[in-house]
Amino acid sequence: MVAGMNTEPTDTRVEFDVSRRFIRIINERDNGFVELEFAIGEPEIFVEMILPQVEFEQFCRDQDVVPSHGPLPASAISTPEQEWEWTLRHAREAHSRK
Repeated sequence: MVAGMNTEPTDTRVEFDVSRRFIRIINERDNGFVELEFAIGEPEIFVEMILPQVEFEQFCRDQDVVPSHGPLPASAISTPEQEWEWTLRHAREAHSRK
């Protein structure tokens, strides 16, 4: 055993609260569809969705969430892990034909 080394297990888990819900409106299309990000527990772990306006409003009621607008801000610190931070929306915008 190395002097000063702690061999006791430490519990670093953070409780994941599934009651926390997040909806961010990314875009409201002219055709009536709403692009959004939906997260449970942590706002950084989300799915991208597109719903018609009526279904979007019902989804917000069902999830008991008041949506915010806009995606999460980009991280100010550049790290190698950020290479993997992208969304389908970003990929579509980067590769769409104009």
